[in-house]
Amino acid sequence: MNRLWSLFSFLQPHRCFARLDAMGRCQAFKHCKQPPVGDNWVEIEEVRLNWLHQVLPASARIPARTPRSAAPTLLGL
Repeated sequence: MNRLWSLFSFLQPHRCFARLDAMGRCQAFKHCKQPPVGDNWVEIEEVRLNWLHQVLPASARIPARTPRSAAPTLLGL
């Protein structure tokens, strides 16, 4: 029965985040399924190591997502 329910589960892919300092410079990267706890984390398209200690380009940011229900419906209603 658990195997049947696993067919209906929706896997969340890992997302990329960058932590910015007060001047907008990238201080750290993180890959996780949920946004990191704390201030100054922004979601980005991809991780580029040459962004470390540099101002993060505006084109790298992903607009904030709207929160969705934790339990998606099977019918999409």
